Amino acid sequence: MNTSNLSINTKTTQSIPRILLLVFLGFTCLPTTLKAQQLVDDYVAEGLANNLVLKEKNTSLEQSLLALKDAKSYFLPSLEFGASYTLAKGGRTIDFPIGDLLNPVYTTLNRLTGTNSFPQLENVSNQLLPNDFYDARFRATLPLLNTDLNFQKQIRAQQVAWTALQVETYRSALIQDIRQAYFMYCAAYSAHQIVKNTQALVNQNLKDNQALLENGKGLPARVLRAESEVENIKALLIEADNKKGKAAQYLNFLVNRPLDQEVPFEEAVLDLARINYLLGEENQEGNSELLAIKTAVSIQETVLKSQKSYWIPKLSTYADFGSQGFEWAFDSQSRYTMWGLQLSVPVFQGGRNQNQIQKGNLGLQSIQRQKELLGKKLALELQLQKNEVKSILATLQSSEKKIVSAGAYLRIVDRGFKEGSLSLIEYLDAQNQWTQASLQKNIATYNLQMALAQLERLLTTSN
Repeated sequence: MNTSNLSINTKTTQSIPRILLLVFLGFTCLPTTLKAQQLVDDYVAEGLANNLVLKEKNTSLEQSLLALKDAKSYFLPSLEFGASYTLAKGGRTIDFPIGDLLNPVYTTLNRLTGTNSFPQLENVSNQLLPNDFYDARFRATLPLLNTDLNFQKQIRAQQVAWTALQVETYRSALIQDIRQAYFMYCAAYSAHQIVKNTQALVNQNLKDNQALLENGKGLPARVLRAESEVENIKALLIEADNKKGKAAQYLNFLVNRPLDQEVPFEEAVLDLARINYLLGEENQEGNSELLAIKTAVSIQETVLKSQKSYWIPKLSTYADFGSQGFEWAFDSQSRYTMWGLQLSVPVFQGGRNQNQIQKGNLGLQSIQRQKELLGKKLALELQLQKNEVKSILATLQSSEKKIVSAGAYLRIVDRGFKEGSLSLIEYLDAQNQWTQASLQKNIATYNLQMALAQLERLLTTSN
């Protein structure tokens, strides 16, 4: 039953108790869906799919996964092509006195044989810098022993887990914000309906006093006071409408909808089983914030292990398949293959490795203190939030009793006011008590829903 469809008969013969009944029905029969909390769950799903900040954080997670793939790729063989070509003139030379060595021998041989079969040779002088020389090759390399690569892979994998937990932390916060924003809107919507229905009361009261005055049974002062109450309610209605609009805009912002899009209302349904479960739950080991700080500790421990392993040698192998020669010659003489090993052993680096180890120890101590502090902080927040939920539950139970007594009191005062035994001030006071009790119940109802959303986040188990 939608309160906007309620029609109030404004004839002066209508009694206030009937209007009170309509107001009560308007408050308790606000629109609902067939499935409790379905609308807020739909908003949560839409927010998780469309929220821009969450999309950005998911992009960071994808980048971390790519970094992990890069770290794994260093364990595979790599193949690259390289080529060089040089032109040179001048520079150092190497002399070969081949003429001085062989010409005396050749002269003797020519004399003995009586021929010129053995010509005279010139001394040779070659420059060391190669001229018109090329070298092209394919080089395959493969690490055989490299602890840095192993630790880098572990760190990248842990960083992926840490980034995923950061996304989960924001996701949990977003779910809480969307739920609280929707319940805030529902509270503003309900308050607007309460004030709107109270407006029907004061309008009817004004008409009753005007009718009494016309019949010579009323007083002008009562009419003026009734008119004042009508204006007060109008101001309250404008304020309630403004709060409802702001709450709707904030909710639309969180789920990335147009800010002016209409937000449907769903009455809050208390799930006592869920409340009892949340109040009895103590385990926070699955909390994404706590898991993230534990992962950060693991990352720092791996970094420290890597720093302490600086003394382990690094060994790799390579193979070259290429061709080199002068004047672009390419034949069986120019082609070559070569295989080799490369070994690197740290001997002395000025104490830098020990300094890095000390920095790693200090970093690990710092992150461990942060972990301990976060654990205590989350435990404190959990207890405080449980106390908050219990307090709001007590307030809600009290407000439910108040609204019943305020309604009964208003009916009694209304009867006395119409009989002339009670004053207008007493009637208006009874009316205000009923309105305030209704508003308090509304506030307590949705404050409880918002508190439960925050408590649920503290106990959320990460995926």
